[in-house]
This record gives sequence, structure tokens and C-alpha cells, in this order.
Amino acid sequence: MEKKIIRVGSVGLGGIWNGVHQPGIDRSPDLELTAICDIDEKKLNETGERLGIDPAHRFLDYHDLINCPDVDAVDICTPNDVHFPVAMAAVEAGKPYDVEKPVTMTAEEADILAKATEEKGLPNMVCFSYRFKAAARFAKDLIARGKIGQVYHVDMQYFQAWGLPRAECPLVWRYVKKHTGSGALGDLGCHALDLVRFVLDKEYTRVVGHTGTYVNERKLLDGSGTGPVDVDDFCNYMADMEDGVSASFQITRFAFGRGNYQRMEIYGSEGAIVYSLDAHQGVDDEIEVCSGDINAEAHAYTSLHIPEYYYSDQMQSFADIVNGKWDGKAARIQDGQANQHVVDAILESAESGGWVSL
Repeated sequence: MEKKIIRVGSVGLGGIWNGVHQPGIDRSPDLELTAICDIDEKKLNETGERLGIDPAHRFLDYHDLINCPDVDAVDICTPNDVHFPVAMAAVEAGKPYDVEKPVTMTAEEADILAKATEEKGLPNMVCFSYRFKAAARFAKDLIARGKIGQVYHVDMQYFQAWGLPRAECPLVWRYVKKHTGSGALGDLGCHALDLVRFVLDKEYTRVVGHTGTYVNERKLLDGSGTGPVDVDDFCNYMADMEDGVSASFQITRFAFGRGNYQRMEIYGSEGAIVYSLDAHQGVDDEIEVCSGDINAEAHAYTSLHIPEYYYSDQMQSFADIVNGKWDGKAARIQDGQANQHVVDAILESAESGGWVSL
């Protein structure tokens, strides 16, 4: 496909769009923001004025944005329950799309979206953003090159603190099942599942999960009282993967003192790798390695410098996909589909109390 400037229409102008998508679109020489959509008319117009988007390209209905002739590709940053209908509308219009995670509310929806996308042959990307961390890509390469031998165990943590009572977070959509599907699992756990699958390049074969909720009511956004929380505040789960790899996960929004903390420990027959995110103030992602007899006997892990080669950008990757230059590392709809099947299996396991095969 010939390289071109891609005119992007963004649906959903919330935190993830303002913090990640819009800055990424601005950075890319191949993307141009031409249209925006949000159900909050005040936010829509304020954003339009701030970014210089003319009123004719500000939409309250996502169908109007998708059908706009000045939109080449659709950027989907809505709450989870809207991912599927917006992405399907983009597919029906024959337009490439990127979509936030989890891709859909259920595995059944993910199957429908994946099939429709494949049948149209549309470029697409699922925003599993930690695939773009240089330390994760470096770890993936080291494992693929056999530097730690046969992988036996993976332990993955993803901790945030904004769910704690002291944070006084109200009943935002992430605490309402009809909008989000699941809580910490769908918000953080699906990232953790994808990151482990990405770094190891192995599929999950069965899972067992445990979920719980600490704060059962939160203040309503309009201040009129409180409403029920009907999703998980934490989710711990174990998984078997291909080739006998055993994985464990701890996911919570109740980790005191944490911001956006991740730690993945990978243990193999000839070495070990530790990937971390937001572990030290002023440092983003890091990688430590233990390899060789001397280091093994001394229990010595060494922090590695990450070569420039491993650095990448999420929205530029979307531009590259649309322009026919996929690097094989950014997630696509098939990855989101596989992820949603695992999420559903973990929720099923949490209900039944037993292992669920995939």
C-alpha cells in the first residue's frame, strides 16, 4: 500500500485519548486528526476549539464521524461496551480502525468482529500499549534467541492504587459492569495477559481465577448519593501455557503507593529476566537479567541498557499498519480476540472455582 497521510477520526475524548492517542497522533508525521466524536457536547466543543477542529467535524453520533468523507481511519477510545458497535460500524464502512482494550465485552463479540475484519481485509490495531515498551520488546527478543533457555515460570504483577478508599474515586464507568464487563481484570489484567503472551510468544491452555471487591458502593458522579460497584477490585489467576510454561498473575487497583506498576519475572533453564514498569521514580520501563554460572551462584541480576532499536510508538505503529508496514509486534484483532477468550475463561473460573480449558 502506498504511504499516505491518514486522516483520523477519534471516537471518545476521555482520559486515554487525551493522555495517549491524541499526543500520539500529533507526533506522527503520517497521521492527521480531522474529526472528533463524543456524547458529551460540552467536552466535544471545548476539545474542538482547543485543537482547531471546525464544528462541521465535531460529531455526537459515531456513525456520522465514520461516514464522514474526510475520515480515512477510526480511532476508538470509548468505554468498553461501545468498542464493538463502533468497530463494527468502521468495518461496515470499510475503514481501518484502532480500538482500546479489551476489544469487546464478550468472546462472542470478539469472534464476530475478528471475522468481519478479516473478511474485509481491513488494517487494524488493538491498543495493548505495553507491547510498545522497549524493555518488553528487548525481553521478547532475548527469549526468542534462546538466551534464558527453556522457560519454566512467569510471574506477572500489575498494581495501581486509585481504587483505595482514601483516593475517593466516584462511581466512574470502570466500576459499572454494563459499561466495562469486568473491573481490574478487564482494565489491567487483560494488559498483563497480552504482555506475557507477547513476550513469550505462547498461547494459554487453561486458567483458574479468583476475584473480589473491597468497596461495594461509591459516590455517584452527580453527588446525589451512592451506587453499587458490581465488578472486581482485584483478580488473581494462574495459567498453563504452551510448552509447559506455568504463569501466575496478581492484579489490583488497591496497591498502596503504586502508580502504574508492573513487574514480570521470567525464569528459564539458563537464565532469568525481570521486566518492570514504574518501579523507580523518574524511570519508565527497565530490564534486568541473570545469566551464566557466576551470576547464578551470586544471585546477581544486572540492569541492561536498552538499545534504541527496541523503542517504538503506539500511534505511529497504527499509521504503519494502515500504510502496509506492520512490524509483526503491534497487536491486531486476532490478538484481541484471543485475549477476550482468556478473560471470559477467568471470569467463568472465578464463578465456578475450578480450572477452565481454552
